[in-house]
Amino acid sequence: MSVERSAKPATLMRRAAMFAVATATTLILTKGVIWWWSDSVALLGSLLDSILDALASLINLVAVRQATTPADKEHRFGHGKAEALAGLGQAVLILFSALFVTFEAVRHLLNPRAIEHSSLVMGVMILATILTLLLIAYQRYVVRRSGSLAIRADSLHYIGDTAINLGVLIAVALSAGLGWLLADPLIALAIAGVIFWSAWGIARQSFDQLMDRELDDSERQKIKDIALAHGQVLGIHDLRTRRSGLHRFVQFHIELPPEMPLREAHRISDEVEANVKAEFADTQVLIHQDPAGIEEAHGFEHA
Repeated sequence: MSVERSAKPATLMRRAAMFAVATATTLILTKGVIWWWSDSVALLGSLLDSILDALASLINLVAVRQATTPADKEHRFGHGKAEALAGLGQAVLILFSALFVTFEAVRHLLNPRAIEHSSLVMGVMILATILTLLLIAYQRYVVRRSGSLAIRADSLHYIGDTAINLGVLIAVALSAGLGWLLADPLIALAIAGVIFWSAWGIARQSFDQLMDRELDDSERQKIKDIALAHGQVLGIHDLRTRRSGLHRFVQFHIELPPEMPLREAHRISDEVEANVKAEFADTQVLIHQDPAGIEEAHGFEHA
């Protein structure tokens, strides 16, 4: 087994966050130098996005370290919501970058200018695209292993960066190769649109976690199926789920034969809990045992 495959999700999350910071810093330095020489507004948009990427990834790194801190006596449910707070912070930063790029694009639409040192601009954008694709590939691997919202949010705006990098390449090719001076600011506006969309997606996911949104319907259905698959469970109701960082929290009532002894009911509950945890890693499960039929008498919500 490789070192990466044997690493714990929390370790992978920290590595992904550090890799993102290193990548963004490298791109800031290279894009900054070439933008100073070329005065391309599309490249400026890409540069600003990389600066905000670095800030967002730094926030992410701090949040990941906090989110992976074990639960303590003051935070019994852990620190997972630090990820969602980081996601909202990233969304705000990305939004401001989109507004600035929009402003600069409009200014260049009113006063079009040629891009200087176009070959250098294209070279740095090809480098940026390669580095970003490598980062995205690693982040996707970490998200598959950990389910991390913070890393998923980071990956979302780096995916947007790939579109931005390609947009800059097209802008330079059209402006320098064909003399279409408006291509640079028009593509910059399209880049701003991609950034806006990324900010919305990150904010929505973060808000859902902060507001304890239920798990996906497919996951909820799987939990029901696991509980009902036990031969002595007659029904399930009041299923409630949420996610906080790496962890899921699941609670529900199972319906058992009314005459069943408490010790037997407890044993069945433990078995159902173990089955749910076997399917969903890093999940806390709370199960209450009810005699069958009580949900109808008390009007409980069915799962």
